[in-house]
Amino acid sequence: MPLYEHVFIARQDLSNAQAEGLIEHFSTVLADNGGKVVENEYWGVKTMAYKINKNRKGHYAFLKSDAPAAAVQEMERLMRLHDDVMRVLTIKVEKHTEGVSVQMQKRDEREDRGDRGDRGGFGGERRERPSFGDRPDRGGDRGERPSFGAPRR
Repeated sequence: MPLYEHVFIARQDLSNAQAEGLIEHFSTVLADNGGKVVENEYWGVKTMAYKINKNRKGHYAFLKSDAPAAAVQEMERLMRLHDDVMRVLTIKVEKHTEGVSVQMQKRDEREDRGDRGDRGGFGGERRERPSFGDRPDRGGDRGERPSFGAPRR
C-alpha cells in the first residue's frame, strides 16, 4: 500500500486531550477503511504565521500512514468537514523516516544546515553592485539615472 504523511491543525481553544482524541479518531477512520497508522505525533500548540479563522495558534498533529488512496480520501473528507480541524496537508512518500520527526527533535540533535553557498551574507565576500551606466535597462551608456516621470525615447 502507498505511504502517506499527514499534518493537521486543530483549533487553539481545544484541550490537549481533545486534540489527541482527534488523532485517535482519524486513526480509526483510516483503520476502518483498510489502512493503518504507523506512527503519530502530537506537536502541541504552535503559533501560526498568519491567522486562520481568527485563530493565531493551533494544535499541530502528525500522522504516518500506510493506507489505500480511498481511505486517505475519506479521512481528508472527514477532516475538512470537522469543525475543530482548520487545515490539512497530506503528502505521499516513498518511505517513512526512522525515529521522530524534525519538529520533535531538540535543536542540538538536528543536523547542521551546512554551507549556504554563494549567498553573500555575513563574513562572505561582498559583490559589487553594477552602476547605472553598466545596465542598459537603467539609463544605458549615458551614465545617468533614468527619469521615471518622463516617457522613454
